[in-house]
Amino acid sequence: MGHPDPLVIDPAGRDIHGEAARVRERGPVTLVELPDGVAAWAVSSPDLLKRLLTDPRVSKDPRRHWTRWINGEIAPDWPLFTWVAVQNMFTAYGGEHKRLRALVSKAFTARRTAALQPRVEAITKDLLDRVEQAGQDGRVVDLREGLCYPLPIQVISELFGLPEDQGAELRAVVDGVFHTSATPEEVTDIYTRFYAALAKLVASKRESPGDDLTSALIASRDDEGGGRLSEQELLDTLMLMVSAGHETTVNLIDNAIHALLSHPDQLALVRSGHASWDDVIEETLRVEAPVASLPLRYAVEDLAMSEFGGPEGVVIGKGEAILAAYAAAGRHPGKYGDDADRFDVTRVDKEHLAFGYGVHFCLGAPLGRLEARIALPALFERFPDLQLAVSQDELEPVDSFISNGHRSLPVRLR
Repeated sequence: MGHPDPLVIDPAGRDIHGEAARVRERGPVTLVELPDGVAAWAVSSPDLLKRLLTDPRVSKDPRRHWTRWINGEIAPDWPLFTWVAVQNMFTAYGGEHKRLRALVSKAFTARRTAALQPRVEAITKDLLDRVEQAGQDGRVVDLREGLCYPLPIQVISELFGLPEDQGAELRAVVDGVFHTSATPEEVTDIYTRFYAALAKLVASKRESPGDDLTSALIASRDDEGGGRLSEQELLDTLMLMVSAGHETTVNLIDNAIHALLSHPDQLALVRSGHASWDDVIEETLRVEAPVASLPLRYAVEDLAMSEFGGPEGVVIGKGEAILAAYAAAGRHPGKYGDDADRFDVTRVDKEHLAFGYGVHFCLGAPLGRLEARIALPALFERFPDLQLAVSQDELEPVDSFISNGHRSLPVRLR
């Protein structure tokens, strides 16, 4: 790109918030280096990010608008390959995006989400029974493993009609997609296994359709408006919805539990009725964005940042990549004040970009919020003496600069 001194992003995400602060220090938009020396412009200003995310001159389609992709410079073993190579609404632009989102929206309705509430409650109760069993006699329980992870994976599996015997493989491949420091061999392996699992699912649903999203998406391939999904789009749409709909909710619940256990004063506000569980959820999404940085978008033409209220003299060139730095934006002192890093459930302005913004706003946001709204009060009512079983510095982040959560969340129930 010919720009000096990009900030090198740690592919393993060992210090998400320290790195986010360094991104912000360099201004509202700054050049960063992703794995394998791939350059991108990280945007950390919430206002600038919102303007860029809603501008038609910013695309998500690498085939049309990313110079490095068009020139064949991005290899299939690049750790972020899956994020840019898929053909679904995540990487679609303009009319293509509208077509794909309309098809998915038909299957992923508010009614279908709301109807899941009793099932989410039942799954949560069952998981908490197991947690209680595992935590008897003061034994340490890993809540990420016991609650945060299995709840969304079970909900998404039932939503898509995924057979139980495919659950373990699904979990492994979704983890692989978010593993941004993976080796080339691991990347290729995950990509192959993910498609194999999805092809198997589609074949079984073609044979015997059910009342699930996979069957609905297969049916929508024959949409009367002529907006058919191709077979590749079908598989890639399933890939998007299964991985995005699962990992983000895992991190939301994990981060909310951790925030409350490490801020007992905030938990007390919820218990006394001075703050709601919705306050907890929205403040967690702001201060601990489940997706720290989201690859990638591309400039359709030269974009002068001054036109978007950004700094004078900074131009994102046509065909250059853009990284939405959600973790950095969520703690921006220009928007949230000097205490932007603080978890405060009574904060008046909890507006955040954790689910994206504009036409690519996350379709699964209502489902993620629903799961957290059920799981969190159920957990803290069941175990009022819940506490972390390790010190803060013993908690390890997941191996990713995209996904923001903990590898484990060890607790004692009482």
